[in-house]
Amino acid sequence: MKAQQKQIGAPMNRVDGHLKVTGAAKYSAEYELPGLVYAVLVGSTIAKGRLTSIEAKAAERAPGVLAVVTHYNSPKVPGYDTAGKDPSQPATVGGPIKIFNDDKIRFNDQPIAVVVADSWERARYAARLIKAQYAKEAHQTNLEDNKPQAFLPTSAKKNPKSPMADYQRGQADAYKTGAIKIEGEYVIPTEMHHPMEMQSITAHWEAPDRLTLYDKTQGTLATRRDFAKEWGLPEANVKVIATFVGGAFGNALHSWPHESAAIIAAKVVNRPVKLMLTREQMFTQVGYRPYTWQKLGMSATPDGKITAITHESIGQTSTYEEFTESTLAQTRMMYASPNLTTRYRLAALDIGSPIWMRGPGEATGAFALESAMDEMAHLLNLDPLEFRLRNYTDTDPEKNRPWSTKFLKECYKLGADRIGWSNRKLKPGSLRDGEWLVGYGMGVGTFGAHRGGAHASAQLRPDGTVLMQCATTDIGPGTGTAMTQIAADTLGIAPEKITFELGHSDYPQAGTQGGSSTVNSVGPAVQQACLALKDKLRELAGAQNPTFASAKKEDVTLGDKHLSLSSNTAARVPYSDLLKQAGAATVTVEAKPGNEGQQYSMYSFSVHFAEVRVHELTGEVRVSKLVSCADAGTIINEKTAANQMKGGAVGGIGMALMEHARIDDRFGRYVTKDLADYHVPVHADAPNIEVAFVNQPDLKVNALGTKGIGEIATIGVAPAIANAVFNATGKRVRELPITPDKLV
Repeated sequence: MKAQQKQIGAPMNRVDGHLKVTGAAKYSAEYELPGLVYAVLVGSTIAKGRLTSIEAKAAERAPGVLAVVTHYNSPKVPGYDTAGKDPSQPATVGGPIKIFNDDKIRFNDQPIAVVVADSWERARYAARLIKAQYAKEAHQTNLEDNKPQAFLPTSAKKNPKSPMADYQRGQADAYKTGAIKIEGEYVIPTEMHHPMEMQSITAHWEAPDRLTLYDKTQGTLATRRDFAKEWGLPEANVKVIATFVGGAFGNALHSWPHESAAIIAAKVVNRPVKLMLTREQMFTQVGYRPYTWQKLGMSATPDGKITAITHESIGQTSTYEEFTESTLAQTRMMYASPNLTTRYRLAALDIGSPIWMRGPGEATGAFALESAMDEMAHLLNLDPLEFRLRNYTDTDPEKNRPWSTKFLKECYKLGADRIGWSNRKLKPGSLRDGEWLVGYGMGVGTFGAHRGGAHASAQLRPDGTVLMQCATTDIGPGTGTAMTQIAADTLGIAPEKITFELGHSDYPQAGTQGGSSTVNSVGPAVQQACLALKDKLRELAGAQNPTFASAKKEDVTLGDKHLSLSSNTAARVPYSDLLKQAGAATVTVEAKPGNEGQQYSMYSFSVHFAEVRVHELTGEVRVSKLVSCADAGTIINEKTAANQMKGGAVGGIGMALMEHARIDDRFGRYVTKDLADYHVPVHADAPNIEVAFVNQPDLKVNALGTKGIGEIATIGVAPAIANAVFNATGKRVRELPITPDKLV
């Protein structure tokens, strides 16, 4: 019998690619239900205060309008009585904002009403007829002005071992007494989530106590849990469907006010309600990477050994929710430093809540850390790569544990060779190409190789195909494809014979797609479900053919129409006979992580090398080449993994050179509120991006050896570009984005 080709690692095309390019894939706003109506949100025009009145009569009388819901007439939502009592443990339902529950305004464009009509155009027209009056209060939306009021997060006050608590090893602030030292302040502006698919939901009360949501979410079970709690329903009575998600960078990890608004509206009109945010509302309704100020001081010996680092950070949050992120995590564990101090604080502003954005926290912190590494290397007259090698850690200095695996040195070599690092000059401004100054820079990234528990089911069908199901979502990286490959490899059959269904809360449970954890968590469940299926089939076949009873499960082979043994091809049992006997050959398996996480420090690592050209007269920056190298364990699909790395690199280009959501602090209102004014990278901004993987398994994380890619694809890109700009021009930019006015 011909051996089945190995599937793990193969550059397989996406299993859902044809559906997507032909338009057959159905996203959350594309479900058409009988009696479907449309909702449009009305937002506040002030940043802080109270509603004194809402005039909605003109809207209610407009053609096609079925309802206008405000805090004056909204039905009572049972979960509001218990949600959001503790800001350090915020209720994710509606994002602690209890929509249409009171007259308080907490941020500009906070939803104050929702209009429901028989067409979207009519709902939009009627929404513009609503007039509101306010009692304004003085607001604060500028972090720089509010740094003196920054506070320690409540979670850190409660638990000194919290990742948000102050951290120290060795002497505090020891860099200040160092003979060779640097100190700098770094700023990351507010950056917005702008995936292709805007946030949308179709809410359908199928019965007074049964709710179905077609929602853009990164976690069907988390969304089900949130809204079951909000409405006091058993989770089994709430169904969440997100079969296709048109991109998400963390903004769909939270339950937002627009979702609650749609559910309330559907309850009021007793019909399915579709609500989709506008591009402008994406700036105000679904979170963002928070504006963050950082200060980093570092000292080193003349031979390039770091002696101390102090890294401080203040990030913005809303007044009604404490949003925290791991801005200082990479500093605590990346480089050998006997003395290290980190301090993390929050500034509460009259804005909507931030949310995790690709490379959450670490991407922000890496900009300061990796820029400072470059600054110190320059001060020491050392190659930045050599400086990092001199401070390489063979064990985790924060947790004092061995790494599960660490192949960052291999990444360094792969990237340096591909970018042509040997061309880099120590003296800035030494290379040019006509009117363009040429520079090279590097930045390192890391993110935890997280793994959670997950379930998957596998079912053999009479035609010899296998159906697999899991509630996990796919926000774009190709999860369905990777799981199909793992299943095909484990079962020893062609990928075309496997259907992997996902994105439905009724399927076996899995966590949210975030934190670079999906393949690490769901992959082992798929693998175990396939092994369990083979074992069940062996047992069923053993009842008919004794040869199977004594066979090992790895010896079982799934043919086109029958089960056989690789050691004895004459031993065969037709699938039809097995299924007659069993009724259905279905198994559901849970895969849980072991205790390796307490024994080892588990991280993915990346390094990004950038070549830039800076026009000497205009200050225009062009990234001419980018090389991203990853130590991410076993690579399941070389094609989709490289695609994910390239996407993250493009996001890093935006972070470095163009993304900046500007707010007019006089009104607490964003002035960049569309993609004409808020700039993101386009094709012309994306250079030749090369990707390389070490592709060494980490069997401490899971039996597949996988680690995460999603976050490290972005973490470290922005400082690599900033460092390359310095190498080209001699100008150090510590406040992103790097725009021409900062270079001329």
